Amino acid sequence: MNDLSLRALFIGRFNPFHNGHLSVIHKILGESKKTRKKYEDQISEIIIGVGSSQESHTLTNPFTGGERVEMIRTTLLNSQIPSEKYLIIPIPDVHRNAIWVSHVESMCPLFQIVITNNQLTSRLFSEANYTIISPPLVDRSILSASEVRKRMINGNDWQSLVPPQVKDLIERYDGVTRIKNISSIDN
Repeated sequence: MNDLSLRALFIGRFNPFHNGHLSVIHKILGESKKTRKKYEDQISEIIIGVGSSQESHTLTNPFTGGERVEMIRTTLLNSQIPSEKYLIIPIPDVHRNAIWVSHVESMCPLFQIVITNNQLTSRLFSEANYTIISPPLVDRSILSASEVRKRMINGNDWQSLVPPQVKDLIERYDGVTRIKNISSIDN
């Protein structure tokens, strides 16, 4: 990183990684400077923090941290974004908001910007004096991990909401069966 470049943290559970997530990464790193805003034109690298990485096999976190890292890595390797532009780091929960930011800082290389639309994440990092970028949501009514999981449970089209590499990995993990089984247990 040079003196004029910044590193940003994009944190989420990515359960699963979907086309909306990929769109944010492309917007921050992949588009021309003409379409990028204020701080975005200085971001040279994104840390993709896989939150709740210790959780799996639950309705909100059906995939393991390793599976989610593989989904993101495989997708980005097949995108137009060079691998030196991103890091993927699993970040387990600490279940205490007062120390969460310092926990994330201890898990990641230095960063100056946080990319999030989550109000609590935004608030905690703002209080720690980070610059927050709230990217526009892309087709939020359908591009959300909860919608993807809901469609899997109901046997509806979920495949069009995720990158092809994620679809292939979910099928390899037998993820739809896993989510349906978890759903029937939780209900």
